[in-house]
Amino acid sequence: MEEGPYKYIREGNGKVSRVIRIGTRKSQLARIQTDSVADKLKELYPDVHLEIVAMSTTGDKILDTALSKIGEKSLFTKELENALERNEVDLVVHSLKDLPTTLPPGFTIGAVLKRENPYDAVVLHPNNAGKTLETLPAKSMIGTSSLRRAAQLKKRFPHLEFKDIRGNLNTRLKKLDEKQDFAAIILAAAGLKRMGWENRVSMILEPEDCMYAVGQGALAVEVRASDADILEMVSVLHDPDTVLRCIAERAFLKQLEGGCSVPVAVHTQVKDSHLYLTGAVYSLDGSDSLKETMQTSIVAGDQSLEKVDEQVQRVGVTASKIPGDVQDRAEQLGVDLATLLLSKGAKDILTVARQLNDAR
Repeated sequence: MEEGPYKYIREGNGKVSRVIRIGTRKSQLARIQTDSVADKLKELYPDVHLEIVAMSTTGDKILDTALSKIGEKSLFTKELENALERNEVDLVVHSLKDLPTTLPPGFTIGAVLKRENPYDAVVLHPNNAGKTLETLPAKSMIGTSSLRRAAQLKKRFPHLEFKDIRGNLNTRLKKLDEKQDFAAIILAAAGLKRMGWENRVSMILEPEDCMYAVGQGALAVEVRASDADILEMVSVLHDPDTVLRCIAERAFLKQLEGGCSVPVAVHTQVKDSHLYLTGAVYSLDGSDSLKETMQTSIVAGDQSLEKVDEQVQRVGVTASKIPGDVQDRAEQLGVDLATLLLSKGAKDILTVARQLNDAR
C-alpha cells in the first residue's frame, strides 16, 4: 500500500507496518555495506520491514576515466539522491568518503557508523609475495586511482611508479592478479575487510607512509532532512567518536575546497577527551607538502542538548544525540587547521595540483 510518500505492508495478523526502503549501489561491496546497516536496523527495530533497492550510478558506469578527471563531485551518489528525493527510497547507505562536504539542499547524513580501519592497504601481485613497497624492484608499477595515495607514496618510495586503476574491488584485484601490469595495488583496508579479503592485505600503510582520505572507513546513512521519523530512527546508529572525527575531517576539506581532484589527507584520533586532527596537502608528485596537527577538547559544556533542527547540520551531518557545543568544536578544529595550512601556502599547492591534473 502506498500512503502519501510512504509504503506500508499489511501483516498476516492484520497489523500494518511501514516499509523502509534502503537505496544502494549495485557493487558487491556496496551491497555488503548496506546489508550490514540493514541488519543493525532490524536488530534495533524488529517490527520494521526493510526493502533494499539497488541501482547503478554514473561512477559505476564510467570505468575508463580516472575519478579525479571526471570532475563530478557526486559521482557515486547522484542517482541515489534522486531516488531519495522522489521518495522511491527512504535512506541510502554510502561510504562516507564518497559524499561531498556540501550535500544538496534537503538531504542530510543522519548516521555515521563506527569506523572500520581507515588506513590504506597494499595488495601485492602473487609473484611479489613477501615483499614490501620498500623492497619492490625499481620502476615497479603500483596501481591506485587516488591522487592522495600517489602523492604521498611517490615521495616516500621514489623508486616506484604509479598508474591509475579503476573499477570496483573485484575488478581491481582481477586486473592485478591476471595481468602483469601492476606489481601491487593500493586499496582501502576497510573495503577489503568488509569483503572478507583480509588475507590479501600484504601490509597496512601507517600514517607516516600514507595518511587516509576524509571519512575513509566510515559508513554514512543519508536521509531526507525533513523526514523526522527516519532521522530519529537512524540516529541510534551514530558512533560519537567517529562522528566527531569525521565532522572535523570534512570541515577541514570543505575549508580547503578540496575534493577528488586534489591530494588532501588526514589523520584523526580521540584521546583523553581531546580530538586530534592532522591534515596535509600535497603537490601531485608529493615533492611539495604542508602538514600540521591541532587539537580541541571534546568535553561537553553544561548546556542542554539542542533540539534537532533541520538547519543544524555540520558539514552535512545531523547528530542530535551528541552535544552541539562539542560538534561545533570538532567543526571549528577542521576549519582552523585548514586556515592554518592556507596561511602557509596550501592554496598554491592545491591550485597547481588541480591545474596539472586537469591537463593530464
